[in-house]
Amino acid sequence: MTNDFITRLPKAELHLHIEGSLEPELMFALAARNKVAIPFASVEDVRAAYSFTNLQTFLDIYYAGAAVLKTEEDFRDLAVAYFDRVAQDGVVHAEIFFDPQTHTHRGIPFDVVANGLFAGIEEAKAKHGMSVGLIMSFLRHLSEEDAFETFAQAEPWLDRLIGVGLDSSEMGNPPSKFARVFAAAGDAGLMLCAHAGEEGPAEYVHEALDLLHVDRIDHGNRALEDPALVARLARDAMTLTVCPLSNVALRNVDTLENHPIDRMLDLGLRATIHSDDPAYFGGYIGENYRQTAAARNLSREQVVTLARNSFLGSFLDDETLAGHLATLDAYVKAN
Repeated sequence: MTNDFITRLPKAELHLHIEGSLEPELMFALAARNKVAIPFASVEDVRAAYSFTNLQTFLDIYYAGAAVLKTEEDFRDLAVAYFDRVAQDGVVHAEIFFDPQTHTHRGIPFDVVANGLFAGIEEAKAKHGMSVGLIMSFLRHLSEEDAFETFAQAEPWLDRLIGVGLDSSEMGNPPSKFARVFAAAGDAGLMLCAHAGEEGPAEYVHEALDLLHVDRIDHGNRALEDPALVARLARDAMTLTVCPLSNVALRNVDTLENHPIDRMLDLGLRATIHSDDPAYFGGYIGENYRQTAAARNLSREQVVTLARNSFLGSFLDDETLAGHLATLDAYVKAN
């Protein structure tokens, strides 16, 4: 199995924060365009700062970087750069997160963010033939009241969003904190997902399932500490959107050689591979696949299973899903 086979393998990206795809070069370009001061002298300075000890040290720089995003054009440029990049990695479907509160809290209207991102999405569809969905994430370090305010701002856009998510600082911010706003989102017909079991305990995965009633778990690594939970996740075919390079960068896994992705597959879990915040964590989805496959000596069959799981775990309608699976099967048969 070659790196080329892995790169061109049709796949879906289900765990990507669009703000986390802000490369230092674009950060500097937008800072200059918008006359925003940033605490770095050069692109090299930014890359040197991308050394994290935990989730919070990453979030501090992530929110600082987002300050350069001000106009619809900025958000469009951010999205276009991401889609152009992952089209080279075999991504044919993407469901991407955005964090409106990161922007509305600094005075950028919700509509500016949404208009810009949807402009980028339309360009990706036209240029790459990609199917794309947009998921609005609530910041869990803020209050549920704040999440409800954001949900109200999103109302004109709900028919174009595919779901809601929950991200940011996990420790001390359990899923239960957001049960009511997730119920409202579910009532509005949106799909539901939440970060759980990245730094937080397996109990947070239980809460995401039982109190938020999520359709998908983002990360979920620490579920492995609870055998009954693992059995439940396997039985329910609950998708886990795992991000190997992110796990290592944030010290949730010590090395890629010790990553549990193949153990997850062996346990019958619907595990998938994604990039999380690729500009910060050292690689886009293709790099996550290639490096993890090499470090864990994954078989061709395991790599294909991870790609298949990414489609099965998506929020696509049955017809579009069947089309993507047929494309995957044809590729595997031809290669």
